[in-house]
Amino acid sequence: MAQLTVRNIDDELVRKLKIRAARRNRSAEAEHRAILEQALAGDEESFLRAVDELRRLSGPQTTDSADLIREERDRRAGLRE
Repeated sequence: MAQLTVRNIDDELVRKLKIRAARRNRSAEAEHRAILEQALAGDEESFLRAVDELRRLSGPQTTDSADLIREERDRRAGLRE
């Protein structure tokens, strides 16, 4: 497993972290891990929810790439605008 070192942490922040860890009957190190896991999991879940919502709003996307290539060739040839 990897190790992570964080430098230049404000003393007040460290104090709050230790209090939070104690309230949860964890070591400060275990609390660090829990906070990181929660923060990163939340970001991924939020992102995936947003992606699902965008897909729902945009409807099905079934454009054939051959059609797109043909349209571009025609546009370049001046046949379509």
